[in-house]
Amino acid sequence: MDPHTYNRGEASFEAMLDSDLPEARPDEKSQMFRRRSAGINLQKSIHMLDEAVGATSSTARGPRTPRNTLLKYSTYTPTHVSTTEKYDVSHMFTPTPRKGGQMGHDSFNSSLSMIRPAQSKLGTDMFDMTEEVTSTNVALLLEDDPGMAASAGLYRDFEQCMKHNSGQNSVLDLLLDYENVCSDQVIILRKLAIRATKQQDRFQRTFDTFELLDKEKMTWQLVRSLYRDRLEWGVTGSEDDEDMMVDKPPPVSSPSEQNVMKTLFEKDSTVRQSQLVVDWLENCAEDSLSMLADNVKFFSDQAVAWENTLHQLQNKARGVPTTSDRPLVDQLDPDAPIRQSKILDDLDKEDETRLLQHLFACIRAGQLDKAQEVCQTCGQSWRAATLEGWRLFHDPNYESLGHDGQIGAVQGNSYRDVWKLVCWNMAQESKFNLYEKAIYAVLSGNLKAVLPVCRTWYDYLWAYYKVMVDVKVEQELRLNSMADRLQEDMPNEYWEKLIEPSQVFQDIEASFDELVRSESQKWFHVIQKYIILGDVDALIEVMYNWVRRDRQKLPPHLVRFMAHLVLFLRAIGHSTKEELCTTILETYVEDLINNKHKHQVAHYVATLPKESQVIWYAKFLEGIDNKEERQHCLQLAEEEGLNIPLITKTVVENIRHRDSEVKVKADMSVETAVSEEDRKKIEAIDWLVFDQSQRSEAVKQANAVMRSFIAVKKHVAAREVFDKLPADSVDVIYRIWLSKTGSTSLLSSEENAIREYMCIKAYLDAIESFNDWFSLCHHGKPAKPDLTVGASFTDRVAYEHRMKQYQMEVDRWKHTLLMQTKTTKDHIYNVLLFTDGGWMVDQREEKSVDESRHHQMALLRQLHLPALCLNLHYVLHTSELFAECLQLADYVSAERYQLYKEFNKDDLQRLLRHIRDSSLALLDQNKDPLGYQLV
Repeated sequence: MDPHTYNRGEASFEAMLDSDLPEARPDEKSQMFRRRSAGINLQKSIHMLDEAVGATSSTARGPRTPRNTLLKYSTYTPTHVSTTEKYDVSHMFTPTPRKGGQMGHDSFNSSLSMIRPAQSKLGTDMFDMTEEVTSTNVALLLEDDPGMAASAGLYRDFEQCMKHNSGQNSVLDLLLDYENVCSDQVIILRKLAIRATKQQDRFQRTFDTFELLDKEKMTWQLVRSLYRDRLEWGVTGSEDDEDMMVDKPPPVSSPSEQNVMKTLFEKDSTVRQSQLVVDWLENCAEDSLSMLADNVKFFSDQAVAWENTLHQLQNKARGVPTTSDRPLVDQLDPDAPIRQSKILDDLDKEDETRLLQHLFACIRAGQLDKAQEVCQTCGQSWRAATLEGWRLFHDPNYESLGHDGQIGAVQGNSYRDVWKLVCWNMAQESKFNLYEKAIYAVLSGNLKAVLPVCRTWYDYLWAYYKVMVDVKVEQELRLNSMADRLQEDMPNEYWEKLIEPSQVFQDIEASFDELVRSESQKWFHVIQKYIILGDVDALIEVMYNWVRRDRQKLPPHLVRFMAHLVLFLRAIGHSTKEELCTTILETYVEDLINNKHKHQVAHYVATLPKESQVIWYAKFLEGIDNKEERQHCLQLAEEEGLNIPLITKTVVENIRHRDSEVKVKADMSVETAVSEEDRKKIEAIDWLVFDQSQRSEAVKQANAVMRSFIAVKKHVAAREVFDKLPADSVDVIYRIWLSKTGSTSLLSSEENAIREYMCIKAYLDAIESFNDWFSLCHHGKPAKPDLTVGASFTDRVAYEHRMKQYQMEVDRWKHTLLMQTKTTKDHIYNVLLFTDGGWMVDQREEKSVDESRHHQMALLRQLHLPALCLNLHYVLHTSELFAECLQLADYVSAERYQLYKEFNKDDLQRLLRHIRDSSLALLDQNKDPLGYQLV
């Protein structure tokens, strides 16, 4: 799935209405219309200017986000319109009763409040998003990906939400905070999108991010609404209805349709949650409704319907000639155009089309009261009355009388069945406008007549669920009816829509509308589907498949959403398919690492299993080079309870094993320079020296790194590793062990590591001492002054003076060389004759033997002990200590040291040739071949 086409075709109702509007009025439009159109265009221009500069204006409509502190996070869509008009429809459509709540006239508002953002428990400072972001937007537009740059703070915000709502009883507050964070970001991106253009790829990504976060906000609303109900009623899945009932609902106590409906909602979680889905879809559409132009009042300052037709009829009655001979209606009752088969004035027909489209948009957004208000404003009170007949009948006097025994007013429509059948028939009438049929189809459960005006996946889902709830409520009402008359039967087609939620999604996915079928497969629509169905297993599986198969196509914010959804499900005890959930969380951790969100990594790594925590945080720490950042990351890990010793050990091992193949250098004169990869291995030791309790592990890991460097003759790099360990490391290890056990006898592994550490120190000292000797011997000898032929007396005197100085410097050089020779000889013998078993040989046996380490140590003995013997002979022979050269042969052949075992045939022959040369030199000095003075 291409992320750049994520929301293509996700048209709002505004776009849908604009696409179906008739052409603009011709020049003969009335002066009144021109005045109102000009005013409307002016208001829209001011509003657009306000949005463009991020400022508020007294003449423009107010921002959608209230500035009142108490309401700032209550909603980002207009609140439900309250009205004191005659037609109070505040509880439009089937209300959703809450457990233990009362089903009154405000029940629909109550159900909507469940899915609207409310005041968060988080401090307002956390989500303090200023409306004035002009300068910020300008800076963001210069980014390669303005959308991602603007929304980068979401990663931090979501982490803070989790930390502020870490208790088991605050999961719903957590969802609310997620929703608020996304809402804040949508507002910022909407302002940013105003300044962008889709023609450029980077701005296209900004629009994609905006649409993605808007869908995420809607999804958090859905999750909060449904899971509040499921948690309150003790249901987290899709069990049978009998299992969903907490308490047996009370029997119906009066012939009241409202009581029947209330009982149904209490006992049937499927119906109750289906109504919540309807409420959610209508609440989401409310935002689109608020963006429609204000010309819904249309073109008359007086509440007169069809004013242009009326004006024509009045002129005809006065005898004023008309230019049109078309058959206009001669009566203005609501049924006149259909009954007389005559037409209205063209301008009135345009007004009628706009009115019906807007009325349907109001109903789609759950704003029936607003639709009735618009009808009254346009002089169609009769139409407002036709929208009133859906009310369920309720006689409160069966239960109790009012104050002082007064009889209360009967509520609802006792002939609702008749009204509903009429609405059904109107929706079937071909002569009616498409939107007029859809309006009455919604009220009567006629799905077939609603779908033609639906444009998006959300519209289809709303239509199906609206009809499904209507049919189930109607069925329950008729089964429990106490009416004293026979109710009108609904057509068979009506009862065919008594389907289950799973069948709804199957029908939508098989829709004839190609766009809707395509939208059914989009990321958030699939997620919303399984959330609605309560099929958590399938939801986890589909998200896991996205992560495994389409990893490169998934937007980072979608991965973030999926990870937090998994954590929410885990928080409410809905643990399922833990391995798949872990993969999703690991993908998010990987995104955090790759996108450099360093401060959030530790928190989310802590949500993984123990083994994965070590692997992923170690991988994260490998990329941290700054020392202060390293310490901070370790502090964050400690706060999250991660296993720091094991993690830091793994970091060093990972870096050390990047180039695990040891390439042995045969040429002892070659000194390889320190590479960038070597530098990383050296710096890795720092992870283990922050904490003294890890000093033993630091020595072990440093030994391993130094072994690899010594094998390839990178002695400078090995010395840098050695210097990384504090000088008191051995003392610290003994002191910590003594404090833990009260004994100075270390474990065999600890003692062997310390011995190896001393072996390496002895070897590095020997190599450095030999290098110093070699440099002093071959490059430190003073240069003898020259005397030119035919030099003058003055030159000869100066030459004699230089010769004296030269001789003094040579004497000083010989003395220094003699001292350096002695030092070098001692250092090399410290390696060759290393105490208690030899160099790079463990003194104690370990229970768990590291075969790799033992193999490496054996190779180092074979590689470096013969070479050190040759180097020592070279030092002694060059210093004319021929007798000591012969003594070297005794040490090599001694069974005590068994150095000869480390020589191969070529090395042994080479050493014997050099010893032969030394023996010949002794003969030249009138000594025997072994260095003894001849008598």
